[in-house]
Amino acid sequence: MSFWLPGQFGSLAAVPTAPGWSLGTVYYHVSADEGSSHATQRGGRVTAGADAKADLVFVAPAYAFADKVLGGQLALSGIMAVGNSKLDVSATLSGPQGNVIGGGTGESLFGVSDFYGLGSLKWNSGVHNFMAYTMVGAPVGSYDANRLVNIGLNHWSLDGGGGYTYFDRKYEFSAVAGFTYNFENPDTDYQSGVDSHLDWGASYFFRPDTHAGLVGYFYHQLTGDSGSGARLGDYKSRVNAVGPQIGHFFKVGNALWYANVKGYYEAGAQNRPEGWNLWLSMSIPLGAGKP
Repeated sequence: MSFWLPGQFGSLAAVPTAPGWSLGTVYYHVSADEGSSHATQRGGRVTAGADAKADLVFVAPAYAFADKVLGGQLALSGIMAVGNSKLDVSATLSGPQGNVIGGGTGESLFGVSDFYGLGSLKWNSGVHNFMAYTMVGAPVGSYDANRLVNIGLNHWSLDGGGGYTYFDRKYEFSAVAGFTYNFENPDTDYQSGVDSHLDWGASYFFRPDTHAGLVGYFYHQLTGDSGSGARLGDYKSRVNAVGPQIGHFFKVGNALWYANVKGYYEAGAQNRPEGWNLWLSMSIPLGAGKP
């Protein structure tokens, strides 16, 4: 599990928003597994095979400034999630002290995620939109090195990148690329390597307020895992995905809300479970600014 949640950005990612406060909410469901012969390190254990499921609700209050910064729109947001995660493994190969434990087992956990702070600058020039962003993860979520399943990562992470959106009111294409640096987990002496990721979305507005199309992502770890706790070596991971989406703008009072449904089907996974995930998201303006 990486700090960066692939699919985090999608269509219209680089388009500036209405100034003022807004609330983003996302229901996220993931179902993924890996072969019973594949070994993975989870906390203080090395396990073989996995069947993972999670249901999380993300809440992201955000503020977009009206005054320009470096010619663009500055926006800041804080993100946290709460929900349930479940993991079944085929076998536990070794415990924290290296002892062989044996057969399959499973765990589930209801808890909270780490805190994620996101800042972005967005620029608009006609149909072209550009974005630069940075994101930090603070390890405050539910975590225990002796558990098989955790929602928090127990280490700091820093991510940054940029994106582009073409939007002519009929056709839309967005792509956002970034890189993640992960600090060491102090409880396991394990440090994940640097990874790269690309989220993209393409859609057609068949009505002025409704669009549909495709979304996808590429996730590729560039440097290996390290630290005295990395018992499986550099363990580089990667995964790709593609799927459908539909989005709709609608008025609630004088405010323009936005809802989106998208799903991803994964392929080409290495050192990472592979499956599918579903996102149900809503963007709610809280101020009285123009849409």
